[in-house]
Amino acid sequence: MNFYLFLILSALTLLSALVVVFSRNPMYSVLSLIVCFFTIAAHYIMLKAQFLAIVHLIVYAGAIMVLFLFVVMLLNLNKQNEVHKTNMVKVAAVITGGLLFLVLIASVRTTELSAFTLPTNNEIGYVQQVGQKLFNEFLLPFEISSVLFLSAMIGSVVLSKK
Repeated sequence: MNFYLFLILSALTLLSALVVVFSRNPMYSVLSLIVCFFTIAAHYIMLKAQFLAIVHLIVYAGAIMVLFLFVVMLLNLNKQNEVHKTNMVKVAAVITGGLLFLVLIASVRTTELSAFTLPTNNEIGYVQQVGQKLFNEFLLPFEISSVLFLSAMIGSVVLSKK
């Protein structure tokens, strides 16, 4: 059952990613990217990484994609005034994409299959375990980063007041 769900989610992820790349309408690209983010979050849930899935949805689908939607709506990118590329640029893009594809195939062929096995501990990835690690072992870096974020917020407020 999980294997078939994985195949369906993978097909949806690839299909929505292809729509992002090949769609001429920027709104369709942004909306299909949101679908891609949701299917990736479903993959995280299947891997028992619920915390990562929720953070992925909040950060990417919630914040960044809303920003993308606002930019697309404000710039009104539906106009067909794009400069046409020369054939030399298209050939260079195809060659570069082909080389990237060859590198990806070579890297997949050299990886061991044992790296893709799931851990046997069923509690990996839950929020409770992430919180315990964060507030026990990594408390000092967590607090330093919170002070850094607080100083950045104060600095942005000070700069915007002038």
